[in-house]
Amino acid sequence: MKAVVIAILLILVSNFSIAQDAAKNQVTGITIKVKIANVRTTEGHVLFSLHTEDTFMKGPGIKTLAVVAEDGVATAIFENVPSGNYAILALHDKNDNRRMDFEPNGMPKEDYGTSNNVMSMGPPQFTEAEFKVANEDLEITIRF
Repeated sequence: MKAVVIAILLILVSNFSIAQDAAKNQVTGITIKVKIANVRTTEGHVLFSLHTEDTFMKGPGIKTLAVVAEDGVATAIFENVPSGNYAILALHDKNDNRRMDFEPNGMPKEDYGTSNNVMSMGPPQFTEAEFKVANEDLEITIRF
């Protein structure tokens, strides 16, 4: 009986070890590194949000990061992003109120940018800022 219990324990432990090794080797998603190199001040935070078409310009993204700019550069890293189509919105939230501030005439007071560096009059469109995540890590540069 003792031998049977030991054999069962050895099988469970070996199966657990194999499952752990498989989990370590499994890639769960892609890493997206986003860099903005023309941040004018170190005030507040630069907010980066990763969006699908369903969330773009409609609220928070599926992933959001806030970073402090150093020497005019802000870098964010989104990890474990599944394949699909996405767009990134970035905002220099100088006063840390977690939203874009506007002048009385409707123009933004704070710098912003999108993936693909779309610079159009009016709000950005997902189709212009869209990029595809497939099976390789990505590096994206956004300009304010």
